[in-house]
Amino acid sequence: MSDKSTFFHQKNTINAGGSLIDFTIPKVMGILNITPDSFFGDSRVQTVERALIRTEQLLSEGADLLDLGAYSSRPGAVEVSEEEETKRLIPVIEAITSEFPDAILSIDTFRSSVAKASIEAGANIINDISGGELDPLMFETVAKLQVPYILMHMRGTPQTMNKLTNYEDMFAEILAYFSAKMEKLSELHVHDVILDPGFGFAKTIEQNFELLKQLDRFKLTGLPILVGLSRKRTIWKTLDISTEEALNGTTVLNTIALMKGAKILRVHDVKEAVEAVKLTGCLKH
Repeated sequence: MSDKSTFFHQKNTINAGGSLIDFTIPKVMGILNITPDSFFGDSRVQTVERALIRTEQLLSEGADLLDLGAYSSRPGAVEVSEEEETKRLIPVIEAITSEFPDAILSIDTFRSSVAKASIEAGANIINDISGGELDPLMFETVAKLQVPYILMHMRGTPQTMNKLTNYEDMFAEILAYFSAKMEKLSELHVHDVILDPGFGFAKTIEQNFELLKQLDRFKLTGLPILVGLSRKRTIWKTLDISTEEALNGTTVLNTIALMKGAKILRVHDVKEAVEAVKLTGCLKH
């Protein structure tokens, strides 16, 4: 590892909108897709009313955080304008914060303008699949907003990432990526950072399994690790089933991720993820 590893330090809590999130017990992040084309149909909500119904369900099942996205990042996803992304998000954020004021909202966007508008509307965390690569103003914006930032590893864009899967040493390259990004964020005094290795983003099925196998190596960063494997191609393609049939496979891989140190599970199915957290937690006593 390079000297840049000195920018990593142990991080067990983050401050999200005045709420202190403690990762001693792993957290579950429920997915709320305000899109017409996200890969798992049951997660899509295209009206404020449907979003509120879905929010109530996720929270009642035990979600610690909600991740709202209005731009599908599935491979080959259709481009969505900044205006459309913002237009989809803001009414839902405002409705949720009004109806469920204690809910902690993460916004899945790589655009700084969308991030800014979302935080101003009441959201708490920015979840950037591009790690600042697709908007040079993102890091500066997060610093000004003083909100937690989820830093994910990806190459290219959702439209091109499937062609960018060549690595000499995948783990070392992802760690170097995080190290360089953390150096910039530290200089901007952004310290509440969560790392997401980016399962399925510029990685083949085989590489996703290798990444999961080595997940515990990310503990050396001292930062909370988010894992997003829910119902992804790695599961349903390997098992030769449909996305709709991939819940059991998701739970199996989430359990492995928890055993290897994951601190946040980003999922479509909250109840099952909460159960996985509780059961794996019993092994640590």
